[in-house]
Amino acid sequence: MLDSDVRARADRVAGRTVRSLECGTGAPVVVLLPGLGALGYLMDALTEYGARSRSFLLDVPGFGVRGRPACRPDVKAVADTVLDWLEAVVAGEPVVLIGHSSGAHAALRVALRSAAVRSLVLIGPPFPPEQRTVSGLLRAALRDVVHEPLSLVRALAPYYIRGGPIAVARYLISTARETPERSIADVACPVLLVRGEHDAFAPRHWVDRLASTARCGQSVTFSGAHSFPFQH
Repeated sequence: MLDSDVRARADRVAGRTVRSLECGTGAPVVVLLPGLGALGYLMDALTEYGARSRSFLLDVPGFGVRGRPACRPDVKAVADTVLDWLEAVVAGEPVVLIGHSSGAHAALRVALRSAAVRSLVLIGPPFPPEQRTVSGLLRAALRDVVHEPLSLVRALAPYYIRGGPIAVARYLISTARETPERSIADVACPVLLVRGEHDAFAPRHWVDRLASTARCGQSVTFSGAHSFPFQH
C-alpha cells in the first residue's frame, strides 16, 4: 500500500508506458533511479525527498508491475528511457538526478546527455574494475551481505520475481560492463558520490577515485552497506 502522499503515475513516453511514483511539490525536481529495478527499498527515501521538493521514483526497467516493461533490462536502455521521460514529463525544469547501484550508472549516462540535470547524486555506484568478473562479484557479495538487514529481502523480492531471473541477470551483467571512470569527467554539473561504510560493491577507493575524476565531485560515507538508503 502506498503512503497517502505518494501518487502512482503512468506516462506515455516515446510509444511506451513509463510508470513512476510521485511525491511532494516544489523545485527543483528530484528524480530517483532504483538499483536493479526494485522500488520497494527506496519508498522511505522518496517520501523524505518529497517533503522538500517534487520527487519521482521511476519504475525502470519496469519490474513494479506485471506486463510489458518500460524498456530492456540494461543500463543503456534505462538511461535512454529516462531521457525520454525527462523531456516528456519535466521538460524545462531543473532536475536533481539520483541513482542508486545500477541506477547510478544509468543516472550518469543521463547526466552526460541532458542539460536539465543540474546536480547528480551517485549512491553506491558499482563495480570497480576488480569486481567485473564472476569471482569478483561473488567476493564482494559475500562481504556485503553480512551487513544487510534481513528485512531487505522482503523489500526486493516482489520486484525480482516480477522481473524474472533472466531479466535481473541481464541487468546485472550490463551493470558490470559499465566503465564510469571513463566518462564521469565529462559531466558538467556537480557530482556527489555517496556510499555506506560497509558497501563492498562501492569501496572507498573506488568512490573517491570517481569523485576526484569528476570536474566538480565530492564523496561522502554514511553508515550501512550497499543498501543503506533502505535504512536511511
